[in-house]
Amino acid sequence: MVNTDDFIKRLELILEYYAMSASVFADKLGVQRSGVSHLLSGRNKPSLDFVLKLVDCFPEVDLYWLLNGKGSFPKKEVSQNSSTPTPSITSNKPYAESLFDVEGNKNNNSSEADSFVKDGISNNNTDIERIVIFYKDGTFKNYISS
Repeated sequence: MVNTDDFIKRLELILEYYAMSASVFADKLGVQRSGVSHLLSGRNKPSLDFVLKLVDCFPEVDLYWLLNGKGSFPKKEVSQNSSTPTPSITSNKPYAESLFDVEGNKNNNSSEADSFVKDGISNNNTDIERIVIFYKDGTFKNYISS
């Protein structure tokens, strides 16, 4: 069980670290401003959805530190070039797909990624490691070569 008073203190540290007001923070997470206000006042407890959005939007925030106060903030090391795909709550798919898996892509609508390869991006004798397609609605598809 999460100690709400300690969680509020850690949430205030995050706001201070990023120099954000509660309303800007709520907008960035995509949650209602009143929800953040109720959390900060101690009226409500944090939901799992809120915690996951916070950890996804702010990679320096460690989940274990946020919930239990153990660990460090900001994270000692934030890996951006990880070889293992990390699921994201904003992704349309729970895990990255292989762009070069012919059978898997027959069932997926991957014509956007196929057109990148066909248009000659891969013709410069270098291997493509990853292609990320961002959509206007904030979602994305992550294709990783196998």
